[in-house]
Amino acid sequence: MPSPLIHLIAGARPNFMKLAPLVRALQADGRLAWRLVHTGQHHDHAMSGVFFDELGLPPPDISLDCHGGSHAQLTARILQAYEPVVMADRPAACVVVGDVDSTLACALTARKLGVRVAHVEAGLRSGDMSMPEEINRRATDALADWLFTTEPSATAHLRREGHADAQIHEVGHVMVDNLLYQQQRVIGADRQGWPGRDEQQAALAAARRYGVVTLHRPSNVDEPVQLTALLEALGRLSERLPLLFPVHPRTRSRIEALSLPLPPSLRLLPPLPYRPFLALWSEAAVVLTDSGGLQEETTALGVPCLTLRENTERPITVELGSNRLVGTHAPTVLAAAHACLDAIDRGERPPVGHRPALWDGQAARRVVKILTAALL
Repeated sequence: MPSPLIHLIAGARPNFMKLAPLVRALQADGRLAWRLVHTGQHHDHAMSGVFFDELGLPPPDISLDCHGGSHAQLTARILQAYEPVVMADRPAACVVVGDVDSTLACALTARKLGVRVAHVEAGLRSGDMSMPEEINRRATDALADWLFTTEPSATAHLRREGHADAQIHEVGHVMVDNLLYQQQRVIGADRQGWPGRDEQQAALAAARRYGVVTLHRPSNVDEPVQLTALLEALGRLSERLPLLFPVHPRTRSRIEALSLPLPPSLRLLPPLPYRPFLALWSEAAVVLTDSGGLQEETTALGVPCLTLRENTERPITVELGSNRLVGTHAPTVLAAAHACLDAIDRGERPPVGHRPALWDGQAARRVVKILTAALL
C-alpha cells in the first residue's frame, strides 16, 4: 500500500526556512510521501532559489510560477494554479506554514477540494487587521484541521476562537529548528567571499561593533514621510554605530524613489543568503527590525532586538526573550537604540531573557510524528 502523500507549500522566503526542518524530519521518518510545491510568490534567485540551495531543500516538485500584482490578484492566481495539482495528486494533507498569501491560497484550495490542512505556526495574532498577514493567519486557522503552535499565547488565541483542543498541538518552532541546525554550519565556516562579509569587517574595523537593520512592513516603507523619518534616524544612529542594512527589493525601490542622501555608515546591502545573514546578525550589538521571524531568531540566540512595530504577534519574544517593542515613531526608535548602546558602554549586558520552552530544535519531528499518526 502506498504511503500517504502530503503537499508542502513554499511561497516566500520565510516559508523555506520553516520547511527545511520538516523535509529533514520527513526524510528521517520515512513513512509519509511528500511533494514540495513552490507557488513562486518570491521568484527571484536572491529571495527564493538561493534558499533552496543553501537550506538543503530539493528542487520543488511543482512550480506554480505565480507572482506579482495585488494581494487579491496573487491569491487568485495561486488558487487557479494549485487547484489542478490537488485534483491530480489527491494528497492526504496540505501543509502550509506562516502567514503569506500562498499560505491562505493553498489552504483554501485544498479545503474546498476536501483535502485536510495542517497549519504550522498557527494561532499567532497581532490584533492589527490592517496587516495582510493577520488576515491570512486568521483565515488559514479557520480552515485548518491541525493547528501547530509555537508558544502558549498562540494556543490560547485558538482556544478563545473556539478551536477544539484535539486540533491544537503546541510543538515548538520549526524556524528555531532551522536556526540551530544552520548555526552549527556557520561556526568555524570559511566565510571568505560570503556576501556582506567585507562590510561586516569594515564596520568592525571602524567601531569594533555594528548593528543590523531590516525593514519591509508596508507601515514602515510604503509611506514616504514615515520611511524618510526612519532613514534619517538610522543615519544619525549609524554615526555612533555602523549599521548594515540588507534591503528587501521592495524596500530598496521605495528608498531609491526618495533620493535621500545616506551616510556611508548606513550601508545598504542586497538581500543575503541565509547563512551569511545569520553570521551577520548573530554577531551584531543590536538588531533593528520589523520582521516577525527575526524577533524569534534573535530571542533564540539572545541577541538584543528592537522591533519597529506597534504590536507583535510573537509576545513571547518580549515576555521571555531579547526583543523590545519600540514602535515606529522615529525619535522613539532612536532613543531606544541609544539606550541599548549606553547600557553596553556601561558594561551592562542588555537583557537577553530565555529561550522559550520547546524551542529546542525538535519541533519538526513533533509535527511529523503527529501527522504520521493521523494519516497512517
